[in-house]
Amino acid sequence: MKGVANRSEFIRAAILAALDSTCPLCKGTGILTPDQRRHWQAFATDHAVQECDECHALHVVCANRSAPPSGRRQHP
Repeated sequence: MKGVANRSEFIRAAILAALDSTCPLCKGTGILTPDQRRHWQAFATDHAVQECDECHALHVVCANRSAPPSGRRQHP
């Protein structure tokens, strides 16, 4: 590990890869480029980030998707 330039980043990347929890847009940086932000803003006009009623996880929901018959979101 002494030869690795940024050990903290290397370890963080390895852990995130192992957990498969890296954001597909920012690749785990937490920052969007101006072009990514523009694409996200266009996407967000028909989508929203909502909290699941059951597990409380945040997820992206399409505004054009019809709701379940009960009116409540179904847990996948």
